[in-house]
Amino acid sequence: METRALNQQEVLPAEMGCEMLKEELSQLGSRDEHARGLWLVGLYKLSKTVFFGVIGIGALRFLHHNFGEFVAQLIDAQRIIDPESHLASILMDKADLVQSHQLRQFSMLTIGYALLCLIEGTGLVMRRVWAEYFTVFVTLLGIPIEVYELMDHFTWLKVGVMAINLAVLGYLLWVLKLKRTQDAELARQ
Repeated sequence: METRALNQQEVLPAEMGCEMLKEELSQLGSRDEHARGLWLVGLYKLSKTVFFGVIGIGALRFLHHNFGEFVAQLIDAQRIIDPESHLASILMDKADLVQSHQLRQFSMLTIGYALLCLIEGTGLVMRRVWAEYFTVFVTLLGIPIEVYELMDHFTWLKVGVMAINLAVLGYLLWVLKLKRTQDAELARQ
């Protein structure tokens, strides 16, 4: 079997993929000064796609099964909630009230939201201007819902989610304003 050393021009296929990714990441800042931030927002949106997609598909699994029985088994299996506690009783009672049409609605809404995040995330990662406007529009539509949910039942998790969404919104508005200002300056020259 013949062995030889690789010269600088030869790259193994696996290394080529890593090199391409490194090159893409290094060029993000040089092509567009805000590309790295948009890329991070896009990854955030794509992570939401995975999260809500898994939840939506998981809810579909319970369409023809007893959801209350599953919650009871889950409470018995974990060590956080005492199965004999009042909280466990409330959770099992509420789970017994969930019907298949409610699970179907929840699943479809969750999967629909995951697809919306997929569109946003893919467009932002690909540095498309339409995705910036689309994400601003969708995020603005969600803020009243988040405020209502926060007022209805305050939790620090909701505050954190709202803070992240407001930060994304503020960043995208700032980038769009900066691009518009730069375009106006170029048009004057």
